[in-house]
Amino acid sequence: MNPERAKAYFRLRTTLICIYLGIGVLVSFVVVLFAENLSSFTVMGIPLPYYMGSQGAIVTFIVLLFFNAIISDAVDKKFGLVPKDDPEEKDQAVNQ
Repeated sequence: MNPERAKAYFRLRTTLICIYLGIGVLVSFVVVLFAENLSSFTVMGIPLPYYMGSQGAIVTFIVLLFFNAIISDAVDKKFGLVPKDDPEEKDQAVNQ
């Protein structure tokens, strides 16, 4: 991979990581900072700050993991970092 393409890949991956970290901070800490103001909102009858502290942040992180996997695969394909399937290599591994 040429240096400019590698730099663009690194920049995109770093941007995505910063976005994921920002979402993590938002659901973990910002909700707590504004708990009093957000307590008027409910999720399944539970005040939003309590829900985010007990379940919402965990669910958000799990969803972020899946989004990261899907987006990472797309980015890797865009930059040509996906290994090509070679049927001969598969046959060699099986025959050994």
